Amino acid sequence: MLNPTALPIIDSCQGCDRTVTEGESVYCQSYPNPSAKWRLGVCNFATHVKTEAKSAAKINPLKASKRASKKK
Repeated sequence: MLNPTALPIIDSCQGCDRTVTEGESVYCQSYPNPSAKWRLGVCNFATHVKTEAKSAAKINPLKASKRASKKK
């Protein structure tokens, strides 16, 4: 059941799996005010937005050389 105070989705929500169509309007199943979720960046409920994987952790070269010398 859809929240009666739900607002229609915004353009950023297009393509999300959490949208539901009722009549001619499309609503978000997870959050009643989609524009508020996108105000500070990407919506945490968005299924269509891919997040970038973090790069490998930075390695301290001094510690790496000490570890390598201990293994010998």
